[in-house]
Amino acid sequence: MGNLFNKLEQKLKIYFISDIHLGADIEKYPSDFREKLVAQWLDEVKQDASAIYLMGDIFDFWFEYKRVIPKGFTRFLGKVCEIADSGIPVYYFTGNHDIWTFGYLRDEIGLSVFHSPQIININNKKLYIAHGDALGPYDKSYNFLKKIFTNKYYQFLFRIIHPDCGIKFANSWSSSSRRRHKYPKTIIPDNEWLVKYAKTVLEKEHIDYFIFGHRHIPFQYELKNNSIFTNLGDWINNFSYAVFDGDKLKMEYYPAKLNR
Repeated sequence: MGNLFNKLEQKLKIYFISDIHLGADIEKYPSDFREKLVAQWLDEVKQDASAIYLMGDIFDFWFEYKRVIPKGFTRFLGKVCEIADSGIPVYYFTGNHDIWTFGYLRDEIGLSVFHSPQIININNKKLYIAHGDALGPYDKSYNFLKKIFTNKYYQFLFRIIHPDCGIKFANSWSSSSRRRHKYPKTIIPDNEWLVKYAKTVLEKEHIDYFIFGHRHIPFQYELKNNSIFTNLGDWINNFSYAVFDGDKLKMEYYPAKLNR
């Protein structure tokens, strides 16, 4: 695990967003609508943002071939590139759907990319941030699967498949997995794997705020010693995000409506 240090200007804000799953056509909110919506949100938050954290599964599937990237996402990538070029740092944490970024988002778009949890210190507050997949021993089947996904040999085997076939297969698998997995409308925080994981971290050091994505359920939960657990939710149904003002981390919801 690395340590990432960032300074917050007093009157500015840090924004966290996760699980947009661009490319996934959800019946109620298709991918093109959600892409336009998040571009609109980015255009608004850039006015007072000191940093923006994209906390994983931004794409429903992302794999970088040597000279090919998945088709689409022009509005989103263009807006993020504009923000990064303006001097606002944008941090990208890979999730379980977009783990295969090998340099394009860093070199071409200007993002700082992280593949593991980070601890950041801001205004004497310690934030533990990660997408949330494969943390702790709880999801043994996925932990095993992630070892395959991150194996360079298996990545090479996938890369030699023609992109038309490889991306089509991956999108089909992702869609099938999403249909099988039903996220509950309500949760019992103490039963959540990521909450359990956060408690093990607190046994070793104090963290003021845990910030995760992955579970698609927006909620905050108070752990011991005023430590706050936050799950960012998603931009499939909830359109939720979090804002840190240097002292407090607050959940917000964006209206699912385009201005034009």
